This record gives sequence, C-alpha cells and structure tokens, in this order.
Amino acid sequence: MVSVTEIKANVSEEMAIFEQKFRDSMKSEVALLDKITHYIVRRKGKQMRPMFVFLSAKAINGSVNENTYLAASLIELLHTATLVHDDVVDDANERRGFFSVNALWKNKIAVLVGDYLLSRGLLLSVENEQYRFLQIVSKSVKEMSEGELLQIEKARKLDITEKDYFTIIRQKTASLIAACCSAGAASVTKDEALIEKFRYFGELTGTAFQIKDDIFDYGTEKIGKPTGNDIRERKLTLPLIYALQNSSKEVRRELMNIVKNHNEESAKIKRAVHLVVESGGVKYAHQKMILIKDQAIEVLRDIPSNRASEALIGLLEYTVHREK
Repeated sequence: MVSVTEIKANVSEEMAIFEQKFRDSMKSEVALLDKITHYIVRRKGKQMRPMFVFLSAKAINGSVNENTYLAASLIELLHTATLVHDDVVDDANERRGFFSVNALWKNKIAVLVGDYLLSRGLLLSVENEQYRFLQIVSKSVKEMSEGELLQIEKARKLDITEKDYFTIIRQKTASLIAACCSAGAASVTKDEALIEKFRYFGELTGTAFQIKDDIFDYGTEKIGKPTGNDIRERKLTLPLIYALQNSSKEVRRELMNIVKNHNEESAKIKRAVHLVVESGGVKYAHQKMILIKDQAIEVLRDIPSNRASEALIGLLEYTVHREK
C-alpha cells in the first residue's frame, strides 16, 4: 500500500505554498486569537483534505492555480472550525495527542474561535468573488450539521437502519471529502459534469473512510483489542446494525440491552463486540466498504490517467487499508 507521505510527494510544492497561505488566512489583529490559531497550525494532522483539493485539480488540469489554493484554505478553515466545535460538543480534552483548544482556553473561547475560522473561510470566498466555492462549502456545513443531529436523534431512540447509517456518514464525514474534490475540480474547470464526477468520487471515498473507522471499533489483528467506544456512546454503526438485523431474537435482545443499559461496563461491551463479530457484522461492513471503494475507482475510470489521478486512487486505497 502506498503511504500518505508518498502520495503527498505528488503535491509537496503545492502543500508548502498552501501552508503559508493557510496561516495568512487565519491572521487576526486580536492577540489572543492569533495565539490560538498559531497553536492550531502547529498541531496539524496528515492534511488529507488539502491533498484531495490539489490532487483533484491536478488530475484535471495537470497543475493548480490561485483559486485552488483559495479552495484548499477555505476547506481547511471549515474543517478546523468543525474540529474545534466538535471538541466542545464532545467535551474532549485532546486532539491528535495535544490538548484541545477548549481544554486550554475553555469552551466559550473555543466556540468563538470556531466561529471565527468559519467566518474567515466564508469571507475568503466573498472577497475573491468565488461564489461557487461558497456554494460547495455552505452545502457541506449544512449536511455535516444535519448528519450530526440525525445521529444524536437516532442514538436516543436506538432505531437506526442501514439506510439511516449511510445517510448519517454521507452527511457527517463524506460531505467534506466531497467538497474537497468538487472545490479542487471547480478551481480549474467550469464543466459541471466533471465537477460532479469528482464530488461523487469524494463522497464515496469519505463513506469508505467512515466505514473503516467504524470497523476499527471492533478491533483487528493490527490494532489489537477493540475499543468499543461506539457502543459506549450508543452509536449504532454498520457492524452492529447488521448484527441486530441478522441474529436470533435472543442475541438481538442481549445486544440492545447492553447498548441501552450496560454501555459503560467493560465486560458487557466486550460481550457485545464478540456477538457482533460472531454474527458477521464486521465482515459485512468490510465487504460493503470494498464495494464502495471499487465504485469510487469506477467513477474516475474515464479520467485520463496521470500522476495526480493515480495518487487520488492511492488515497482511496490508503483509506480502506490503513491500520489506524
């Protein structure tokens, strides 16, 4: 499997320029805000989303332009804003091995910082008269919010179906990857059919990514023991949904009882994980993920092959074969 580092090498020059432009896009005259945004930039992750933007643009055009950098900055501002807000919502004290913004500066400041980052992204679009980007990103923000609220609603009622699950992950996770690819495409072409093709590739890639994350919760040989975090949070993900729909009444009753009433007991969670694995839930989710990955590859089948399009497929393959 190709590593993220190897894939990133295809856009290393663009990423270096982007990092400076991204830092510039966050600047403020408020010292506290500058201090916090500097802290955020220092703890950046793999930066997969800007990579999707640049690779999508280069897959079409062979190069990027100023609009591509604008699209990447806009997406990353949005993504960073949602992470800051998510940590507040989840009462999380860590993000990527560092203290979260809310852990260091408390919730009120964290919410305001997230709002600032979101507004900076939207203003970037308006100031540069890139209303197509504004449309793409605004739709993603809307869907991410809807997906999160739908998941909360379903977690309370515990009545989620497989259809509900795919709606939630399409909105919560896949919509942002879809925005990356469509914005990257829109930065170099006005061909709406081509932009839609890349949007759909991103949506399928994001869907596969989330299924893989949900499989991790049930453990693998590489990861080791399962975490069971989704069960603790009463999240019905694809492996568990399959188990509930394809097991005996006794097993279904036991699983639902654990999720509803014993989701903080380690022994019970371990039992639930065992039941889900035994029912074939993890195997089913893996098969679904591979089907979606193959579908995503097919979407780009008629795109002329170049290093960027091959790297996009490499990112997709990394998504489904990663070990953490």
